[in-house]
Amino acid sequence: MSFVETAEQKALRSSVAALGGRFGHEYFLDCARSGRKTDELWSEAGKLGFIGVNLPEEYGGGGAGMYELAIVMEELAAIGSGLLMMVVSPAICGNVIARFGTDEQKQTWLPGLADGSITMAFGITEPDAGSNSHNITTTARRDGGDWLLSGRKIYVSGVDQAQSVLIVARTEDAKTGRLKPALFIVPTDAPNFEFNQIEMDLVNPEKQFLLFLDDVRLPADALVGSEDAALSQLFAGLNPERIMAAASAVGMGRYALGRAVEYVNERTVWKTPIGAHQAIAHPLAVGKIEMELAKLMMQKAATLYDAGDDWGAAEPANMAKYAAAEACVKIVDQAVHSLGGNGLSTEYGLAPMLNLCRIARVAPVSREMILNFVAQNSLGLPKSY
Repeated sequence: MSFVETAEQKALRSSVAALGGRFGHEYFLDCARSGRKTDELWSEAGKLGFIGVNLPEEYGGGGAGMYELAIVMEELAAIGSGLLMMVVSPAICGNVIARFGTDEQKQTWLPGLADGSITMAFGITEPDAGSNSHNITTTARRDGGDWLLSGRKIYVSGVDQAQSVLIVARTEDAKTGRLKPALFIVPTDAPNFEFNQIEMDLVNPEKQFLLFLDDVRLPADALVGSEDAALSQLFAGLNPERIMAAASAVGMGRYALGRAVEYVNERTVWKTPIGAHQAIAHPLAVGKIEMELAKLMMQKAATLYDAGDDWGAAEPANMAKYAAAEACVKIVDQAVHSLGGNGLSTEYGLAPMLNLCRIARVAPVSREMILNFVAQNSLGLPKSY
């Protein structure tokens, strides 16, 4: 296992960074504040093959893997324009369909997911289940040759810009006991499917939604994979989700650190740049170290996932998400503090990141649940919940 990037991976980083540089953080903030989506950036990234770099070549993708998709996410976040829907559309939904979908499902969905012309959201969290996926109550029951899907989902990203949602449910005869997820593709314009926006104090173009499914009728081919699937089918999407969350946090941290370093190199008090003072320099140096360590774990997780080792990827994917989130929150806070009053000004654009970076701590899985996972699975400690 080597983390020395190939010439192709380095070229991908450079190309994505160049694309991002044409848009930048001001573009991201303008979209968020004016109620627009980052459609121009998403479209350009799709045309250049970045959105679907991880998807199979035969369906229009780049034929690479999660390592490369994480590069795309990190580099866009590093210029201040991270694309949240990359976490769910090509990473979660694209990987699940590519691995478990029928030939017809792959032909229908993957080309659009690859070039960005189709966006798919992902619904797993429920109001009364939270982090306990085993308490999912969204239920699918057969009605002749169709499925009827009923339930609620909460904190589903980007439903207003998606053509469909990949919903995690149970079949009717599996409502109790351990979760055996059944995954369904639900068009956002399906009858009896409704979604309401959740008001959030976040400066972010992508919005969060509460979903209502009241006997949504779906054809038999809406089911992806087995109706009585093992959790491994879900891991095909959740490991990439954590890898991409880590990539986003690393990128955000890089952006904030870059702005802080630029400022403290130029800001001069008593004839000396403030970056020369250890009280300023050392916290930024610590942030750089912690961010690079998190990135290494993210690269390990992506490498194992791309090698087909789903369970082997689970530990580093969770650790990477935890470490990247912690590093990002600390770096953003320190960056704002390093700029003093300017850190809270609109001109420098760092203040909105104080809220945005905390997403990495609570979503897609909380830091506490990751610690539970590591305690139980890595250390062999008794289950605490």
